Amino acid sequence: MLVGLIMALVAGALVAVQNIFNSKVNERTGSWATTTLVLGMGFAASLTCGLIFEGSKMFQLQHMQLWFCFSGIIGVGVVTCLVQSMRLLGPTYAIAIALTAQLGTALLWDSLGLFGLEQVPFTAKQLIGVLVIVGGVIVFKLGGTTREQEPVHARANVKEAHS
Repeated sequence: MLVGLIMALVAGALVAVQNIFNSKVNERTGSWATTTLVLGMGFAASLTCGLIFEGSKMFQLQHMQLWFCFSGIIGVGVVTCLVQSMRLLGPTYAIAIALTAQLGTALLWDSLGLFGLEQVPFTAKQLIGVLVIVGGVIVFKLGGTTREQEPVHARANVKEAHS
């Protein structure tokens, strides 16, 4: 359990850092170039690590639905949407919303037992937990700010003009 907790914390931190990096690449290239670069480098890194650590066993896909192999296509949507939302909303707000949507979707799929998941009963506690997180995102966004409420990309353009 502790190892799982640590891995989940590391994954969350890596997602945040990756999205910030993706956003910086997007400022210089564009959404599709960013997505291509990110997923292409991820493919190369995964292939290399897989060959080193698993060898030819890496290509033995036993008893798996073929359509699960296409999850990388979903990654295109993930990277593209996050890069654009970070440009429009800023990193913290965009990631908070994305993680809230991820939690809500996972709860729905668990509760319905979709995609071969073990069905988990939906409880009021789970609903309250998700609503508390949504409330936290709203408080975060509406809470007192010291900066003018202007689009993030406008602030970035002002910074570049003064550099």
